[in-house]
Amino acid sequence: MTSAESEDSFLHSSAGPKWQWAADRLRKDIADGVYGPGDQLPVERELATTLSVSINTIRRAVGQLVHEQIVLRRQGAGTFVRSETAPIGSGRPLVGVLVPSTTYYYPRVIDGLQRVLRGAGVGVVLVCSKYDLDVERDELRTMLETGVQGLLLVPSLHLMTDPQSYVDSLRDLPVPYVLAERRPPSPEPDDPTTFVGTDHAGGVCKAVRHLKSLGHEKIGFLGRVSTGTSEQVANGFDEAVELLDVDAAATVRRLLWQAQDISAYARRCAESGVTAVFCHGDRDAAALIVAARRLGLSVPRDLAVVAYDDEVAEVGDIPLTAVSPPKTEVGALAAQLLLHRIDGGRNVPSQQVLIQPRLVVRASCGSAELKLHEKAGT
Repeated sequence: MTSAESEDSFLHSSAGPKWQWAADRLRKDIADGVYGPGDQLPVERELATTLSVSINTIRRAVGQLVHEQIVLRRQGAGTFVRSETAPIGSGRPLVGVLVPSTTYYYPRVIDGLQRVLRGAGVGVVLVCSKYDLDVERDELRTMLETGVQGLLLVPSLHLMTDPQSYVDSLRDLPVPYVLAERRPPSPEPDDPTTFVGTDHAGGVCKAVRHLKSLGHEKIGFLGRVSTGTSEQVANGFDEAVELLDVDAAATVRRLLWQAQDISAYARRCAESGVTAVFCHGDRDAAALIVAARRLGLSVPRDLAVVAYDDEVAEVGDIPLTAVSPPKTEVGALAAQLLLHRIDGGRNVPSQQVLIQPRLVVRASCGSAELKLHEKAGT
C-alpha cells in the first residue's frame, strides 16, 4: 500500500476519513464564499498543498462534491462551483466564457475579462472548445443549463460552412452575449451583434508602413490558412500593399505551406529580391530567420522580418519586431460591454469595437539609421 493510499484509508476517531475532512473543508469554503458560484477551483495539486493532503485525497473529496452537485467538472477546463450554490438573495450573476484555446493567444484575453468580471462580483464559467464545433455546441448548451446570465463567446467561425448564419442564430439566445476577437463575416448594415476585436488590418498596415519607412519596396508575406484570423491578416496585407504602393508583383506570398517549405520560401525571397517579410505567427517568423541564415542571409541586413501575434517574439537569438494585438484590453472591454448589456436589458444599443494593435520594434527589422549607412556604403 502506498503512503497516499494509507492516508486515504486512515480513519480519525472523530473526523472520519481524510478525504471526507477535505470535502467538508471545501464545502465550507464554498458556503463562506471563498469560491463563489461559477468560480474555478484551484488545480488538484494546489488544493492538496493548501490542505496538506495527498492528490488522491483531494481527487476523492472533489469527486464527492461532484456527486453532491456542488461542483461540476468541465473537460479540458477544470472544476467549477455550480451557480445554484449561491446564497439565497446574493444576486450574484454568472457569466459563461467560451474560448477555443487556453494555451496560445487567449490566456491574456481570459485574464482581461476575468479581472473585470470578478472585480464586479460576477462568477465565471470558463470552457474551452479546442476548435471542435461539436464540443463548442455542447458546452454552449451546458452553460445555458447551468444558469448563466450572459455569454462571452469566441466561436470557431472559420471552421463553419456558413459562419454568418451561425452568428445570426445567436440572436435567439435567451441571455445577452458579446463576441470577443470575432465579428460577423458578412453582416448586413444593421447587424446588431455586439463584438470587441483586434483591428488586424490596422496592425498589418502599421507593420508594412514601418518596413517601407526603412526603405523596403519588395515585401513578402508568409501567411496561414484555416485560423480564426488568417483571412483578416491576409486581406490586411493586400490592402496595405495597395495603400502604401508596395510593388505587389514583387511580393512573395505563401498562404499554404508546411514547415519543411520555409527554406524554399526563404530561397525564393532571396532570388526575387525581397528584402523584408511580414509573417503571420511568431514561431513561423523565427523558423524563417533560421532558414534565411542557413542560406547566408543576414537578418535584418539582407532580410528584415516582422511577425504577427507577439506571443514568443522576444525569445530567440534575434528578438522579433512584432504586431502585438491588445489581447488583455479586448477581454476587459468585452466583459464591460456584456455587464452593460446584462444590466440594461434589450434597450442597450449594440456596440462594435475594433482596437488597434501596437507595433513593438525589436532587432529583426533593423532601423532607419542602419539603412542609411548601407546606402552610404558605410
